[in-house]
Amino acid sequence: MKYSSLIHLLSAANVVAFASAFAFAPGTRSSFSSLSYNTKADLEVLAEKSNPFLGYFDPIGLADQEFWNQSQEATIGFLRHSEIKHGRVAMAAFVGYCVQSSSTFPWPQTLAGDLHPSASLSPEAQWDATPLSAKFQIILVIGLLEIWDELGGNLGEDNGDGDGLDHYMKGRQPGKYPTFDQFTNSVHFVPNLYDPFGLWKNMKDKTRERRLVAEINNGRLAMIGIFSVLAADSVAGSVPLLADTARSYDGDIMAPFGSDFSLESNTVVGIISTIGATASLIAGNKSAKRQEEKEEEGLVVSAGGASVSAGEVEVDLSIPYDAPARLAYETSDDNKSLDYDEFRLKFEAEAVKVASEKWAKMFSPVKA
Repeated sequence: MKYSSLIHLLSAANVVAFASAFAFAPGTRSSFSSLSYNTKADLEVLAEKSNPFLGYFDPIGLADQEFWNQSQEATIGFLRHSEIKHGRVAMAAFVGYCVQSSSTFPWPQTLAGDLHPSASLSPEAQWDATPLSAKFQIILVIGLLEIWDELGGNLGEDNGDGDGLDHYMKGRQPGKYPTFDQFTNSVHFVPNLYDPFGLWKNMKDKTRERRLVAEINNGRLAMIGIFSVLAADSVAGSVPLLADTARSYDGDIMAPFGSDFSLESNTVVGIISTIGATASLIAGNKSAKRQEEKEEEGLVVSAGGASVSAGEVEVDLSIPYDAPARLAYETSDDNKSLDYDEFRLKFEAEAVKVASEKWAKMFSPVKA
């Protein structure tokens, strides 16, 4: 990592507030209906059916947990539903990867007439080249499908015009996605995701169970498959079996919007970061006294209390610099003429300077 890049990274850390992660947490405990594979004993049976060689495998004891103070059966319902859902996404992703590697849609992608990214690009690069508005549309549709899943196919109280399902943590068969019948009856027609033409509604239970087990296995294999091709494209030689077919990709597969966003003040992330930074000012000032106590106790190495102001609010830009300074010192040959202590002081001073300039720019008055 270059010295200047590390400086800018640290300055960004000074002015960006990171939001907490949110997780769905259902309400109260409820009785769990008697459905297949909703108990730990059922999981052991399912494991034998899906993979007799491996059998039941739960090294970290997830099936023994009680997420969000729910019952063990509710937790298993959540885990099974999540696995099946991710398996379906992975199957779609793997097929999409294979198709995109050789062809793309021939019609325009935008109203302006722009075509879809060429198949000469890797599937990952095709995603990067897709317009941001199109990406948002994809995320929006996925979000709406997720909401419908959480609602169980109910727009409100079910009056008999739909087949609303219980929540998958409260009795629904894991992996069963609700139909759009109530939406069709209340708003407009939408084809169901599963069996839209009713071709398999009379399927025998034995056949249905066999196909459900097959789906689990296919989903697990697809999850391994899609990450194998992504790893092979991103890190040369990481998957020897794919060495001859991998298509080099120098982006970050774990940052799907990395090509669209930055921390500049005129971007979406820049605006969100500014709001987050403003919020962090309040929290930072409330903890200022405690920060000083830590420094006095030798728990924090700071840059000497450098600070900047935004209106009547003042924020401390000092953070622990020892670790990044040590990294920059050991990976750079340009500053070996200085001993480490001198280098660290210089590093801290430049980091605070860059942070101050960015902070001032973010909170400078907007010109008409």
